Amino acid sequence: MDLITEKKTDLFQIRDVETLVNWLASFGQSDTGGANRLLYSEAWLEAQLALKNMIKANGFTAYFDSVGNLFGRLEGTKQKDKTILTGSHIDTVIDGGKYDGVFGIIASFLATKILYQKYGRPHKTIEIVSLCEEEGSRFPLTFWGSGNITGKYTLKDALSIKDTEGISLATAMKKAGFDPAKYRSPQRKDIDAFIEMHVEQGLVLDYSNTSIGAVDYIVGQRRFTICIKGESNHAGTTPMPYRKDAISLASQYIYYLTEKAKRLDKDLVVTVGKINAKPNVPNVIAGEVEFSLDVRHYNDPLLDQYCDDLIQYFTSISEELDMPIDIHPWMKVKPVAMDPKLTLLSKKVAIQHNISVRSLVSGAGHDAQVFGEFCPTALLFVPSQKGISHSPMEFTKKEDLENGVHVLINYLYELAYT
Repeated sequence: MDLITEKKTDLFQIRDVETLVNWLASFGQSDTGGANRLLYSEAWLEAQLALKNMIKANGFTAYFDSVGNLFGRLEGTKQKDKTILTGSHIDTVIDGGKYDGVFGIIASFLATKILYQKYGRPHKTIEIVSLCEEEGSRFPLTFWGSGNITGKYTLKDALSIKDTEGISLATAMKKAGFDPAKYRSPQRKDIDAFIEMHVEQGLVLDYSNTSIGAVDYIVGQRRFTICIKGESNHAGTTPMPYRKDAISLASQYIYYLTEKAKRLDKDLVVTVGKINAKPNVPNVIAGEVEFSLDVRHYNDPLLDQYCDDLIQYFTSISEELDMPIDIHPWMKVKPVAMDPKLTLLSKKVAIQHNISVRSLVSGAGHDAQVFGEFCPTALLFVPSQKGISHSPMEFTKKEDLENGVHVLINYLYELAYT
C-alpha cells in the first residue's frame, strides 16, 4: 500500500498543512508574529473552540473533558474500547513560535481525516487530541492536560496553584467554562498508544538535512538553585588573599560544571542560565551569588553520578574556603524511553516512502514523556530551521511539514486499520 501517491486528492489535502498551521497559530498572534495562548486565556479558548468546530465539521465526534482537553473521535469498528491517541498541545510560551504544538495537532487532524475519507472508520478507535497545556507559561506546573489524562494530576491540584496575578488554576478553569460538573473526567484507561508529532526544537535534523526524527528517549532533568555566601567588602582596599569573593567562587564552580560534563559524556548538557549577585555594584566584592543549574541526559545513573560528584566537589571547596553553600535541588525528572516497537515502525514507514529518517534523543520535555510512563508512546520530529524554537523566528519548511503528515498517515493506518 502506498497512501502517499495513491490519490492526488490526498496530496492536495496534505498541502493544506501549512495553511491550517497558520490558521490555528493566528489565535493569540502577537505584534512580533509570535503567539500568546496561555492556558485558559481568551485566545486559548477561541483557538480550542474554533478547532472543535473544524473537527466536528469533518465528521468526527468532537468533545472536551473537564480540564479543557479537546478530542476528535473516530470510533473503531472492531476495537471500540482501545484508542490510538494522536496530537499535541495548544498552549504556548509567551511570544512563542507558531509550529510548537500546533503542527502536531494539525498533522494528526489531516492524517486521520484522509484515512477516514479513503477507508472509512478504523478497526481501532482513533482520537485526535488538542491537549490543553504543556508549557507551564501561566501557572507553575507543566503537562496539565496530559497529566490529568494519565492520573499524574487531579482536579484537587488546581486549588492551590496560582498565576502571577493570584488567580488559582481552578478559578481560571471554571472561568473558561470548564467545570467538572459539566464535562467528563479527564482520566482515561482506554489508551492503547499515544503518538505525538512535533517540531524538533533543536539543530540535529536541520543540520543533517533529515526530514523525520524518531525519538528513542526524552532526557531526564535535574535542576538546582545554588547559593554561595561570601563577604562583601571594598573593591580597592581588600587584598586578594583576604577576600571571600562569591562571584570568584561561582565562576570556579561553573567552569568545573561545564568541563566535567564535556569529559563525562558528549550527550550530557549542563546550563547555568541565571545568576544573581549581591550587592551587585561595581566597587564592592560580591558577598552572595545565587545561580541556577540545569542538567540533562537520557541515562539516569549517569545523571546521578554527575550530580553526586558536583555536590561533593562544591561542598569540599566551600568548607576549605569557609564560604557556606546551599545546594537546593527542586526538579528531578527521570528519562523516559519511547516504545521500541512504535519507534521502529516510524522508521520503517519513513524508509518505505523514501523520506529521510534518523534516531534522536529529545533534550526538551514533551507530553510524550508523561504518556511514555502510562502507555506505549512514540514521539516524531520534523526539523526546526537553525534549531530555533519558543520564538517568533521559529520556522519549518512546507516540505518537512508535508513529510510529517505523509509519515503519520501511513503510521496511523498500520496502527488502526490493519
